[in-house]
Amino acid sequence: MTSIRRDPSNIVIRPVLTEKSAKLAAELNQYTFKVRLDATKPEIRRAVEKLFNVDVEWVNVMIVKGKPRGMRWLSRGRTARWKKAIVKVKDGQKIDIFEV
Repeated sequence: MTSIRRDPSNIVIRPVLTEKSAKLAAELNQYTFKVRLDATKPEIRRAVEKLFNVDVEWVNVMIVKGKPRGMRWLSRGRTARWKKAIVKVKDGQKIDIFEV
């Protein structure tokens, strides 16, 4: 199995901006991102450090299940599952996207 280094902008898809993620960013210095489904913790760490010029302490990842969608019996389906990463940045550093 070869280790291919991917471009950091392809690993981090977008920030997740919710009330909970805003509270985590303000109080605990933790930031939430939607990342590629096949991204690993070390890849996410390197990508966030390179994209936002910060030092990452740790990375937690989880796969968010897709929700059922459809109108009664007409069309059944699900939204796609996706991977969420919560990144803890060292004290005194911030990521500006989350600042309001």
